[in-house]
Amino acid sequence: MSETSKDPGRAEVVVVGAGPSGAVVAKKLVESGIDVLCLEQGDWPDYTTSRAADERLELSAGKRWSSLPNVRAGVGDYPLNESESAVSPLMWNGVGGSSLLYAAHWMRSLPSDFRVRSVDGVGDDWPIDYDDLVPYYEEVERDFGVAGLPGDPAYPRLDSFPMEPTPIGVAGRRVGSAHNELGWHWWPSSNAIATRPYRRLHACVQRAACMSTCADGAKASVDITHWPDILAAGGRLLPRATVSRIETDARGRASGVVYFDADGVERRVQAEVVVLAANGIGTPRILLASATDEHPDGLANSSGLVGRRLMMHPFGAVVGVFDEDIGSYQGVWGQLIYSLQFYETDESRGFVRGAKWNLMPTGGPLTMTRPFPWGYDTIWGEGFHRQVANRLGHSAVWGVIAEDLPEEHNRVVLDPELTDAYGNAAPRLIYKTSDNTDKLLAFHLARACESLEAAGAKETIVAPQIRETGWHLLGTTKMGDDPATSVVDPGGRAHDVPNLFVADGSTWPTSSGTNPTATIAAMALRCADGIVRTRNQMEVA
Repeated sequence: MSETSKDPGRAEVVVVGAGPSGAVVAKKLVESGIDVLCLEQGDWPDYTTSRAADERLELSAGKRWSSLPNVRAGVGDYPLNESESAVSPLMWNGVGGSSLLYAAHWMRSLPSDFRVRSVDGVGDDWPIDYDDLVPYYEEVERDFGVAGLPGDPAYPRLDSFPMEPTPIGVAGRRVGSAHNELGWHWWPSSNAIATRPYRRLHACVQRAACMSTCADGAKASVDITHWPDILAAGGRLLPRATVSRIETDARGRASGVVYFDADGVERRVQAEVVVLAANGIGTPRILLASATDEHPDGLANSSGLVGRRLMMHPFGAVVGVFDEDIGSYQGVWGQLIYSLQFYETDESRGFVRGAKWNLMPTGGPLTMTRPFPWGYDTIWGEGFHRQVANRLGHSAVWGVIAEDLPEEHNRVVLDPELTDAYGNAAPRLIYKTSDNTDKLLAFHLARACESLEAAGAKETIVAPQIRETGWHLLGTTKMGDDPATSVVDPGGRAHDVPNLFVADGSTWPTSSGTNPTATIAAMALRCADGIVRTRNQMEVA
């Protein structure tokens, strides 16, 4: 690659998206001496508007800090047509991406997750395995400041975490003891939440407000953990820059991107390499919108798989209500403990694959009334105060993350009518759960009831599938060795465009049943490592 100046209309590498995957890629490239410009459609987070540290949190979090773009409608948000989707996608558009609002559960994928076809005869095997990612897992765990307890027998080669685990609290001890009696797996939580001062992170003070930003700077969002280092090292970040399409030259190489700036002016930036890190909805949206006469079905889409195989981890929950006050208005949310007891396939259950459970506190008074995690049964009306008192501080929830099998009919397409503020077509989601998922969730929710009852719960309340839980957006630019059946190669490089890369969770061939950020970050680092190693031989525009 040639040397480039800091010309705002030119960069050696353009990264689209300033969330976890984009930040990980940018950090690695900048540290390797590569000129990087990141375009982010949202803005820097304004923590002065967060109420996570005061009594107004529950009154304000549902709008400005909502995970639903259609509700939030903030700077950088594009509309979503989800009328044909059984799950609402959740995301944050801005510097830090969805790490601003994630619960910071930090779970590596398990070895079997990379061999689903070989082990269970469904889905696809990944073209890499767990051992390939171990060094990348270890590096991103240090960069994100993960707190956890090594030694879980479910994970080979997980020997240390940067910090000791977050406290499991009364609820974690009660349920953990019940699992000991049942002979079921459980383990103290691993979270990207600091338990002591760590680099720029402060120690967690247990507000149970992780999903409404972290006012204390304890949660590892990449606006804190990564972007200050990137900018100090010479990387460039342009917020409020909405990418509309990728341009190509006469040879089919990516030559740059077209974007709209904060004033709505259309601009171009030339680049030798383009990296998409816009999540499992934003990335296929850009590729499909980059259609030309030479690429009538969208860029990098000779396989026809761009936008297809969307996976969102259908999510259910079981709340246990206890006589005793178990202090569950505070803690990490985050997870107190997790269980992988029923993670692997058992054919006698009538379905394949499994789910990871995470035990969480239930939060403050208004959270006692909301669909997550209580489902859609309302307690408003007669007996309201009695019901709030019954739940507040006396309840804990098992969240059940169901592995979502890839199906081509679950997909992201461009809406023919709905557009964003700049006239770019909005994404339309077409998604329904499978019979396998429905059976899987029913089984796991029944077992989670047994767990909480064994722990002494006087009542269990089941939310069998909660619509507004599409935190994990995976699978829409499948990774693989064969260009006929995949969009990108094992390093994230597009088969059709040799200087175009995808570094987010859209590359996943299967979804696993764990929270994906750890593996997304590890994969992004692996992608960046490949760019660094091959940059002098890369075919560029």
